[in-house]
Amino acid sequence: MSAVVALLANAVYAIAILVAAYMLSGFVKKRIHALSEKTDKIDPLLAGFFASMAKYAILAIAVIFVLGRFGIETTSLVAIIGAAGLAIGLALQGTLSNLAAGVMLVAFRPIKVGDVVEVAGQTGKTTAVTLFTTELTTPDNVQIIIPNNDVWSSSIVNYSAHDTRRVDLVFGVGYGSDLKQAETIITDMIKAQDGILADQDVFVKVTNLGDSSVDFTVRVWCKAADYWDVKFGLTRDVKEAFDAGGIDIPYPTTTMIQG
Repeated sequence: MSAVVALLANAVYAIAILVAAYMLSGFVKKRIHALSEKTDKIDPLLAGFFASMAKYAILAIAVIFVLGRFGIETTSLVAIIGAAGLAIGLALQGTLSNLAAGVMLVAFRPIKVGDVVEVAGQTGKTTAVTLFTTELTTPDNVQIIIPNNDVWSSSIVNYSAHDTRRVDLVFGVGYGSDLKQAETIITDMIKAQDGILADQDVFVKVTNLGDSSVDFTVRVWCKAADYWDVKFGLTRDVKEAFDAGGIDIPYPTTTMIQG
């Protein structure tokens, strides 16, 4: 009779432990989500990952306590679970490395959704950063999915990290051209070009005497979103202004001399 009473008591304790663990795990999970919503320093994806880990860790500890309550040796069980975890970790080494890299990417956020980046030899707009992969969309609308370990272990070039960017251009003119006139034309086109920031320094200087041209280096600043419009627009406008002003734009030529 005492054995039955002890068994019933253990069953009651086990149910109480499991119920308490279930309630506690749910509370901890909700608290982690609540904390992530109060600050933008914690990514929702990372918060969800840690919330789930905390929940299952609490439930696992509760199960071990319950088994111990019924007299089951838990030391061997923990050792078996540890060995199984090690074996699974070795088998999923690549997947776990992507997971670890994903946690780092989500935690430190060198890349955010919407950024134009160059990573692992690929360039495109970031459309998703998950715990295992980073997804890019190229300018010609091709989807590229990169394992996070490749992203984290490579150099990350983020073209959207700053609000402004510098546009660098080189214009070559012939050696017989009027350099002062060419510089004036370039400066006038910069002033007329939409998107160039007037409060930033403008650089227009002769920087190289090439084989067939005198090269002007031009550096102007614009908003990051206007980069390509400014680069292409200024290139076209300067070329057309050179043509109208009689400024020669040289190109390589080959002279054949017959002996």
